[in-house]
Amino acid sequence: MNDIKTSASRTRSAEWEDFLDELVSEGKLLQASFSGPRDKSLERSRKLTVRPIKLKNGLFYQFESQLNNKAYHDNVPAERLKEQLQAAMSQYKQALIKTPDADVQVLANKKGALSLLANKPTAKATEGPLAHNRSKSYVIPDGEPVAFLIALGVMTQDGKVVKAKYDKFRQINRFLEMVSDVIPELPKGKELTIVDFGCGKSYLTFALYYLLAIKEQLPVRIIGLDLKEDVIADCAKLAERLQWDKLAFSVGDISKYEGLDSVDMVVTLHACDTATDAALLKAIGWNASVILSVPCCQHELFRQLSQPLLKPLLKHGILKERFAALVTDAVRANLLEVAGYRTQLLEFIDMEHTPKNILIRAVKGRKTDSAESIQEYRAFKELLGITPFMEELLK
Repeated sequence: MNDIKTSASRTRSAEWEDFLDELVSEGKLLQASFSGPRDKSLERSRKLTVRPIKLKNGLFYQFESQLNNKAYHDNVPAERLKEQLQAAMSQYKQALIKTPDADVQVLANKKGALSLLANKPTAKATEGPLAHNRSKSYVIPDGEPVAFLIALGVMTQDGKVVKAKYDKFRQINRFLEMVSDVIPELPKGKELTIVDFGCGKSYLTFALYYLLAIKEQLPVRIIGLDLKEDVIADCAKLAERLQWDKLAFSVGDISKYEGLDSVDMVVTLHACDTATDAALLKAIGWNASVILSVPCCQHELFRQLSQPLLKPLLKHGILKERFAALVTDAVRANLLEVAGYRTQLLEFIDMEHTPKNILIRAVKGRKTDSAESIQEYRAFKELLGITPFMEELLK
């Protein structure tokens, strides 16, 4: 783009090719829009827009057109960008292409010859979806060495995220974003007690301690609980190596766990089936200020669903399984509201990474209409013919 001066002077059509070569080779396209179809008799969108997007398998450019009030998208790989831009320009009378260096207007005359007009840039490289993907503001940034992530194999010694672990890195940061939102809801002026049920390899348990104790400098003790003795032993060794003396790990069953009179936050991630309900019930019993739960496999209500009117849905195993999972989380959210929690169901991470992507976030002390929640819940369970485990024990 350096050869296109920021002025009102027009250049020759031959420079269109040079402009495209530099645009593509240096990845400078921030946004493009094409308008004024040359052949109005053809069914073609009145306008075509182009923007860079970062997908899991690399950099693409999304071509969006509209026809009959419907939007159509075509994601073009970077290596095909030039030919697609050429094809687009052959179909439209003008284009506006935005780069970090200039806004370039491309005009076609009646014979199809092109001229370029450059003006000062209006789009910044920091704007748009591509930049968002490149410079996502994480709680734990890529490139900043963090001891527990290095020990867990997520980062290299210099702080670079290991490519094979990038999904885990994103998951950790998404979780920490959700925790950050509820820090103001936690009690002040005391040591916070947090229990992580079913902590497994404890990526998120270590991340939670790092956020609260290291970054936020809050007085906190965290207990990770899991049934796997070898995993718990490894986690305990890492906590000791990091000298995180307020992070402890124990072997135990969620439903049988004792030893604490009160807990301020309960985390339960991917506890299977009714183990999630057991953890939620423990949290309610402790009057926990915050509950964060990502359910795992949900079989209990799958076996109970028996609404004849839903037979077209329930007769298909895969649909019934997904429906049962949604029903289970709806039941949990409603019962938490009955217990005095304001409850949200949030997307944990993108569906492309895992289908188990719903996080239940509940905050205590917000007024809810318990009578209305109970009425809604009763009607819902009667409609579906279900008797949830969590309800039976909550009584």
